[in-house]
Order: sequence, then C-alpha cells, then structure tokens
Amino acid sequence: MTVRLAPSLLSADYSCLADEVADVQSAGADLLHLDIMDAHFVPSLTFGPPIVRSLSPHCSIPLDAHLMVTDPDLFLDDLAAAKVARIAVHVEACNHLQRTLGRIRDAGVEAGIAINPATSLGQLEDALPWVDFVLVMSVNPGFGGQEFIPESLGKIRRLRQMAEMRELDIAVDGGVCGENAAALVAAGATTLIAGSAIFGAADRARALADLRNAAHSGVVQ
Repeated sequence: MTVRLAPSLLSADYSCLADEVADVQSAGADLLHLDIMDAHFVPSLTFGPPIVRSLSPHCSIPLDAHLMVTDPDLFLDDLAAAKVARIAVHVEACNHLQRTLGRIRDAGVEAGIAINPATSLGQLEDALPWVDFVLVMSVNPGFGGQEFIPESLGKIRRLRQMAEMRELDIAVDGGVCGENAAALVAAGATTLIAGSAIFGAADRARALADLRNAAHSGVVQ
C-alpha cells in the first residue's frame, strides 16, 4: 500500500505562496492540499479559484482541493479550469450529492466526499460508487493547528470495511503528525494531510521524511 503526503497550504505563509509551494514540492510532497473556505460553512475565509489558478503553473504535483463552502457547485467549473486534480465536497453541504460528484468527474477531476467528525458514515455510504476518495476530518473544520480527535481512528476503520475490496483512497485531515501517522495508516488511511506539522517545521524536507517513515511503520505487509 502506498501512502501519500499532502501538505496543507492553510498553514503556509500567504505573503509568498509560490515560494511555499516550491519549497514543499522540492521537500518531497506528493500532493498539495488546498483548503477553500467561505466564512459561511466554516468560520474562516481563505482563498478561492483565482488564487488556485495563479498557483497552478508553479505546481508540478497534483492539486487537492477541499471545499469547505456552503454551495460547492459554484466552485467546480473554475477549479477544474485551474487544473486541480481532486475536489472534495462536504456531505453536509450538498443537497444533491450524486449530481455534484458527477459534475466533478465529468470535468475530468477525481471526486471526493469530506465528512466532519460528528457526521455518521451512513450519510455517505450510498454515494461511495461515485467517489474516488473520502476525506475524513479528524478535527472540526475551519482552523489549522487543532488537536487530533482520537475517535477518528474508529471511523477510518469502519470506512475501510465499508469500501470492502475496493481500493478507495482514504485521506485524513486534522492534527496529523508523526505521533499518529502509523495508527492512521494501520486503520486504513492512504493519504495524510498535514499543515502545521510540515509548514511549521524549520526543515520541511526532514519533516516530510519523518512523517513518511512514521506512516510506513503502520503499513500492513
């Protein structure tokens, strides 16, 4: 099983985003995670498609967009035009989830569902045939630097069981660090999203290498 690491731009220095992107790329990141917040679905406001479009030429690794917005459908066309590789929409924000996922896939983009800590997996089970990945929030969304919610491990295990034999990518976002990486991977996670653990490190290459080594120790051979 391959585990991918995705630094979250939420924790980067916004005064020099292109430089920050270049730094984590050269440090060994597999994806770049983009937290797009509208100050309605979550309290914070970050950036939108124009910033993503500006960063896209500077990024040689896949762009992984996480829509924490009230109306995700409004963002889909612009993000696809900005050449993102993946878009996750919140099950809590979509009135017609299958239709939204279909629009993402029709644009040639991988479609994902994000789910908050207190939301039951039952709300996304019927939509699994239309998704390429699920993003499990291990903190309540809206702010970086929060502590990992331990109960998320059980949710990841149950989700892996729900996926059965399908090779569903399970991403985890929130409080991910070297201390919990092995447990997350052992539970079934295949993409680890880390913000402050990477962007807050003085040596980002070392931080990514340490996180990768910790994650691989949880891989079941």
